[in-house]
Amino acid sequence: MNPKSAEGIDRVPHGGCTDPGITDFSANVNPRTPPGVAGVYEGALAQSKRYPDDDYPEYRAAAGNYVGCPPEEIVPTPGGLAGIRLAIETTVSCGDSVLVPAPSFGEYAREVELQGGTVEFVPHDEICGSDPTGHAMAIVCNPNNPTGTVYDSGDLLDFLARCRETGTVLLVDEAFLGFTDRPSMTGQRGTIVARSLTKLFGLPGLRAGFLVASDESRDRLEGGRIPWCLGTPAAAVGAHCMGQREFVEETRRRVRTERERMVAALEGEYGIAPSEAPFLLLDVGERPVDRVIDRVELDDLTVRDARTFRGLDSHVRVAIRRPEENDRLLDALLDV
Repeated sequence: MNPKSAEGIDRVPHGGCTDPGITDFSANVNPRTPPGVAGVYEGALAQSKRYPDDDYPEYRAAAGNYVGCPPEEIVPTPGGLAGIRLAIETTVSCGDSVLVPAPSFGEYAREVELQGGTVEFVPHDEICGSDPTGHAMAIVCNPNNPTGTVYDSGDLLDFLARCRETGTVLLVDEAFLGFTDRPSMTGQRGTIVARSLTKLFGLPGLRAGFLVASDESRDRLEGGRIPWCLGTPAAAVGAHCMGQREFVEETRRRVRTERERMVAALEGEYGIAPSEAPFLLLDVGERPVDRVIDRVELDDLTVRDARTFRGLDSHVRVAIRRPEENDRLLDALLDV
């Protein structure tokens, strides 16, 4: 990190509500967690009087099986964002430029700037067609946040081929890919894949994730990560969750069904970006965004003010939750 770059840099707004009395549609987190989590956590907590094994063999094995790669390509991280930071700080030097999609996750640009790098924004739906020449890194969010866009595998592979030719590292953030049946970019030379366990398994406070890389990037990532980067409970619960295939399949079915139902209910009242993610980006049209936010808050709900994303000025983002919770949100949105 460049010390001067860290002076006075702004924090990035995020969704999430700490009030347990509010139903939170502002953060794209599964409202359900896999069975057995509490027992695994309790058992791991009893083992936390000792340092964890810094090699994390069980966690790496579970993650490798989860995404279909050898365990040695897994680099554990305390959450997806920590992985993104590690990928950027071991790739981007002061003065380097990075291709960053927009609108997309705001932390990409911030992390590049913290390294003293230069951000070149590219429309998110044009990123795979962009020219990586002269850039140290290119970033793709798949599915993209906040739009829900999923990229064609062929387009991603074509973009990766051009990145290889120019010596540009491709960072693919797959934080929401587990909600889909789309293939991962793991195992592709020249690619760093970032995965998070926060969203799919409904445990944002646990802070567990990992990176996947198969070439010299992997050596840099492993060399750069801090020791004992995962606490014992996070490693144990994370490994347990990644083995819950039935839970994952049930979640995918529920999110797909509920997303289709919510789109059908809101069509004609809001502009809706096509999404394969566990959230929808809504254009509120002539309604003031603040009025929409205030109306849902009357029913103890909260949605994400998407004006905090680059280039959006009339949008909110809403997560896909349980059917009965989604019904409450639909009633409020249709009453604005």
